[in-house]
Amino acid sequence: MAIPYQTKIDFEYGRPDQLSPLIRRVIANNPGPFTYTGTGTYIVGTGDVAVIDPGPNLDEHIKAILAALKPDEQISHIFVTHTHNDHSPAAAPLKALTGAKLCGFAPLTDGHHHDGPQMEEAIDENYAPDIILSDADVMTGQTWSLEAVHTPGHMSNHLCFALAEEKTLFTGDHVMGWATSVVAPPEGNMHAYMSSLDRLLARDDEIYLPTHGPAIENPHAFVRAYIAHRRGREAQIVEQLAQGESEITKIVATLYVDVDKRLHPAAALSVLAHLEDLQAQGRVLCKTGQGLSGRYYLTSA
Repeated sequence: MAIPYQTKIDFEYGRPDQLSPLIRRVIANNPGPFTYTGTGTYIVGTGDVAVIDPGPNLDEHIKAILAALKPDEQISHIFVTHTHNDHSPAAAPLKALTGAKLCGFAPLTDGHHHDGPQMEEAIDENYAPDIILSDADVMTGQTWSLEAVHTPGHMSNHLCFALAEEKTLFTGDHVMGWATSVVAPPEGNMHAYMSSLDRLLARDDEIYLPTHGPAIENPHAFVRAYIAHRRGREAQIVEQLAQGESEITKIVATLYVDVDKRLHPAAALSVLAHLEDLQAQGRVLCKTGQGLSGRYYLTSA
């Protein structure tokens, strides 16, 4: 099943766009291979508003968020889907300027770094939430209520946020319309990611708003295509192993031949995530080396 990617998005950097009665979006000028057109910061509600994913610590973006507020509005809460540097660093200066409460999952503990290729999405080491959220926690404002939906996989501390008033799910990097989400060990875990995708199918959200790219208006069909894509990629990796290929770099060169080479380091980590999941299932062994430098074999080989 091909993923019905949705790539068209009408925006200007710094311009607030009213997406619905309760939702505005301001996009940061940080485009790139992992951020698409840039980080989309959402302003939710009226009066005391919530901000979701304030984005990178760019002065012009912070000013644009504040300029998007009406004269009688103030930011009461700042929500973070996860702590990659394109999502959370602006929270600290925005909090200092507004007095808003920073809300998100608990910070990562030590041991969540790898020695392989570094992702553009480095981890925000300064993230310090005032309110630590767990799955199903609900925060409310004058005109909004946001439920935390724990969706580990892209990162272990990833949360989506459900706006009950408009049946909308802010999906962060868990599900995006323009591309698949990167699942990069050790922060990323493929088994957890697939379980989190399955969980979304049990929900009744009517629209997804990712942090990067346009809205996803047929979310269940989109998630099913995401799942099928991942299962298909797993099958391709297993076939490569069956043909005697054991090195991740060579598997990537074959399976991602048509993908921008700037993304090959991310693809290698995604293949590693699949291999770690296959190891956990008992289908694959790593006989020499480990991680990206390991050599992997089917258990039946």
